[in-house]
Amino acid sequence: MPNMSLSKIPMPEQDPNIRNANFTEVTLGYTAEMAQEEAKRCLNCKHKPCVDGCPVNVRIPEFIQKVVDGDFEAAYQIILSTNCLPAVCGRVCPQENQCEAKCVRAIKGESVAIGRLERFVADYHMQNSVAPVDKPVTNGHKVAVIGSGPAGLSCAGDLAGRGYEVTIFEAFHKAGGVLVYGIPEFRLPKAIVQTEIDNLKAQGVEIMTNMVIGKVLSIDELFDMGFESVFISSGAGLPSFMNIPGESLIGVYSANEFLTRSNLMKAFDNQYDTPIRNSKRVAVIGGGNVAMDAARTAKRLGAEEVYIVYRRSEHEMPARLEEVHHAKDEGIIFMNLCAPTMIAGNDDGQVCSIELVEMELGEPDESGRRRPIVKIGSENRLEVDTVVMAIGTSPNPLIRSTTKGLETNKRGCFVVDDKMATSIPGVFAGGDAVTGAATVILAMGAGKIAAQSIDEYIKGR
Repeated sequence: MPNMSLSKIPMPEQDPNIRNANFTEVTLGYTAEMAQEEAKRCLNCKHKPCVDGCPVNVRIPEFIQKVVDGDFEAAYQIILSTNCLPAVCGRVCPQENQCEAKCVRAIKGESVAIGRLERFVADYHMQNSVAPVDKPVTNGHKVAVIGSGPAGLSCAGDLAGRGYEVTIFEAFHKAGGVLVYGIPEFRLPKAIVQTEIDNLKAQGVEIMTNMVIGKVLSIDELFDMGFESVFISSGAGLPSFMNIPGESLIGVYSANEFLTRSNLMKAFDNQYDTPIRNSKRVAVIGGGNVAMDAARTAKRLGAEEVYIVYRRSEHEMPARLEEVHHAKDEGIIFMNLCAPTMIAGNDDGQVCSIELVEMELGEPDESGRRRPIVKIGSENRLEVDTVVMAIGTSPNPLIRSTTKGLETNKRGCFVVDDKMATSIPGVFAGGDAVTGAATVILAMGAGKIAAQSIDEYIKGR
């Protein structure tokens, strides 16, 4: 019988007052019974609007029907046919703005919990499948992928499935890109990411770490090494700052540095000798998912008070609603309609406070959100010992500065056409390196388009 409930099956999760002191995953996942009951809410619509809402076009009603039938492995294989990172996407995709936003059930009530079902299916496969990953027969063509984040992994997986010999060049000492350095363990366990990467390796994808393209090797040298095409998926890892007084004080971090020290360099684990400030009062500037990640990480690292300082109202926050709710539940203090004007330091050059002004919303700007305007005479001070800037990132200029003829825009992002082709024949780009900081699934969608285009380009040669 169909489940006509207007509400999703709730996702089990750790108690907020327990989880805000550990790095174990917050959400615990559905049981098989819960997944099947939720799957019965799907109407299996003939026109499948949810599929159109997915950047990689997962065959959603088909995999959900397999969940209803109890054939969880078949459901996994359906997802895998278009999405090479289902366990990741089931956890971090903003489904509420994509597939679930298109769900017919959302017209009257809540959408089907597509993301939760995708996660359940992927986790079931990881826990129960013993079948080895098939390695496709090589077609003899070599492709280089720069960066092992979502776009790079997606492109590499699709190309490997077509028989290409793919080598990923990763600047860090560990593969995964933003999945390992940016997203905290409590949202995306790193063992999950490693399993997905191991599956790609089993398909024949080679990953070379500590390879900073533009310094160790140039794109021209990659072609000289026999690679017939290059996909640039180097992300947007260059942090932005506000250029206000005090940003050079001890205790001011970019969110990238703060999260990398915790996530990739394991600052939260005493077994690792990774320095990070022992903070008691932390201000995180920004309102996106990265700001939520930084604030929740600071709380888990022992901060007594953590503030989100955002210049617009909560309604304009770009962070996922789920992340905002989790942050509030964990005791993060939200200071909306506030902006810092200066960071003050003590005699030792360390942060001791930030000066703030209150804001009010005016007319919409180019983003469609109402522009924040300073309230005259609203200055105040907040005592903190650490400030984390989470106000955006842009691509590192190293590749564009060492590659002649590679066109970029004023933000430093690579310019591509609808096939992800750059201004240099055989060079393609996608993900945050093209769009600026965006979502995991949009980067994966770009990687899939690039893989198709690279296949056509090499065959066309």
